[in-house]
Amino acid sequence: MAVRQRGRRSVRRVARARRPDRPGSHVRTGGVAQPRLGRCGVPLRLGASPAELTTRRPAPPYSGIPPGRSGEVSEKSAYDDLPDGVVVAGEDGRVVALNPAGARLLGTTTDAALGCHYRDVLPLVDEQGRDWWVCTDPYEGLRSRTRQPERQLTLKGGAELLVTASYVRGDDRSLYRLVVALRDTHARERLERSRANLVSTVAHELRSPLTSVKGFTATLLAKWDRFNDDQKKLMLQTVNADADRVTRLITELLDVSRIDAGRLEMRRQVVDLPAAIRKAIAGCVAAGQPENRFVLQERGGLPEMWVDPDKFQQVVGNLLENAVRHGDGTVTVAVGPNGDGAVVTVADEGEGISEATAVRVFTRFWRGDQRGGTGLGLYIVKGLVEAHGGSVSVGRATGGGAEFRFVLPAGTPSFL
Repeated sequence: MAVRQRGRRSVRRVARARRPDRPGSHVRTGGVAQPRLGRCGVPLRLGASPAELTTRRPAPPYSGIPPGRSGEVSEKSAYDDLPDGVVVAGEDGRVVALNPAGARLLGTTTDAALGCHYRDVLPLVDEQGRDWWVCTDPYEGLRSRTRQPERQLTLKGGAELLVTASYVRGDDRSLYRLVVALRDTHARERLERSRANLVSTVAHELRSPLTSVKGFTATLLAKWDRFNDDQKKLMLQTVNADADRVTRLITELLDVSRIDAGRLEMRRQVVDLPAAIRKAIAGCVAAGQPENRFVLQERGGLPEMWVDPDKFQQVVGNLLENAVRHGDGTVTVAVGPNGDGAVVTVADEGEGISEATAVRVFTRFWRGDQRGGTGLGLYIVKGLVEAHGGSVSVGRATGGGAEFRFVLPAGTPSFL
C-alpha cells in the first residue's frame, strides 16, 4: 500500500512537471525542485495561494539613478550627454537636474537652477501670452496624465522652444518626477525653409518646360495641316528638349533624396576617365556650346579606376554646366593620377568665386549671381564624389576663374 501511494505521488510530480502552466507547479532539475516564476518574473514559493499568484508586486520608486550604479552618482549625470535640454523637478517642484544643453537654452547655469522652483527656471508662455504652467499644472489635475505632447512655447525673454513633458508617478499616482525636454526651434525652422525653397524651386523649374510642351502640343493638334514638315520638326524637337529638362529635374530630386538618406547605389566598373570626360564634353557641344570652348588635358599614369560610370559622367557634366553657366572663356578639364587614385579639375576664365561664397557652393539651392537652374547640381556633385570615397573642393584657377577639383580613389569592384 505504501509503495502504491509513493508511486501515485511520483506520477503527480511528473504530471506537474509536464504542466508548468498550472499555478504552483514546479520542475525537478537534478533532483532539486525549481519554483516557477510569477507574472512579474518573481519566483513563487511552493504552495503559493491563488491570491499570491495574481498579485503584482509594486515597482520600486524611480530614483533617477541607472540600475547597477552607485548611489553616489548624481541624478543629473544621466542627462548630461543628451543633445536636447532636460529639466527634472522633484516631488516638491524643485529642480533636481538640469543638463548643459538645457542650461544653454534657458540662459542659466546648472548650479543656479538646482533647488529653484521649476516655474522660475522654466518661465514658459503660450502663443497667447498665458503662463503655460497655470494652464496645465503637472502637480494638480488628473493623476492619469503621464505626458504633455510637444508644443512650441516661448520663454519670457522671447526665445522659442519646443517643449515636451513626462510625468513619472508613484504607487499612489502622485507626481514623483517632472521631466521636461527642450529643443531649439532653429533646426526645425531651417528644415521648413529648406522644404519651402525646394517646393518653390521645383514649381518654377517645372512651369517653363511644361508650359512649352503644352503650348506646342496644343498648337500642333489644332493646326497640324497649316505647318510644313520643318516647322513640325522644330516644334517636336522643342517638346523633346523640354521633356528631357523635366526628366533631368526629377532625376536631380531623386539623387538629392538618395544622398540625404544615404541610399546611393554604386555600380563600380573599370572606367576610362578621359573617354568619359570627352563624352561629357560632347554632351555640352550637342546642347549648343561651341566645341572650341572646351580643352581636355590628360596626364598619363592613371591607375585602373573602379567607379560608377553614370555617376562619374554626371559629376563631370554638372561641373561643365556650372562652368558654362557662371564662367567665361575657355573651360579646361584636366585629369591625371593622384597617389593611388585620380584627380580631375574643371576650370573657367570667369570672375571666380570669393572665399565667402566658396563655403556655400556645395549647399542645396546655391545658384550664384545668375538665376536659372535648380541650384542642386554642385550639391549632387559633392554627394556623388563622397559616395565614391573621394573629396571635392573649389578654388581660384590660374586664369583667374573658378577651379573645381575632385579626387577619387582607385576603388574596388562592387562584388568584393
